[in-house]
Amino acid sequence: QVQLVESGGGLVQAGGSLRLSCAASGRTFRSYAMGWFRQAPGKEREFVAAINWNGGTTYYAECAKGRFTISRDNAKNTVYLQMNSLKPEDTAIYYCAAKADGSIGYRRASDFGSWGQGTQVTVSS
Repeated sequence: QVQLVESGGGLVQAGGSLRLSCAASGRTFRSYAMGWFRQAPGKEREFVAAINWNGGTTYYAECAKGRFTISRDNAKNTVYLQMNSLKPEDTAIYYCAAKADGSIGYRRASDFGSWGQGTQVTVSS
């Protein structure tokens, strides 16, 4: 397993941008698929974006398409989520997650075995 630590959350006005980072420990990071999920108060955790082990394949939830970009730097053991044109409904705790088989064919939360502690994103109107 890998250990994950998110950073980059904060308070931003609607229309603004944030870049979340997720630093992973462990020499096997480059073999893992990575994902971002979020959970708003009173709601279930939902999938946002995922990237396969080498960055060649990405997948986005409808809520993220055209506004968010997931990327990774395997040399730095880090995955990123660039979020643009933020909306108040994007307010949530954002979690980074790792999937050992490297692929993103399945993207349910239960498919990801390692999770970070989360970082709060708040978008004001």
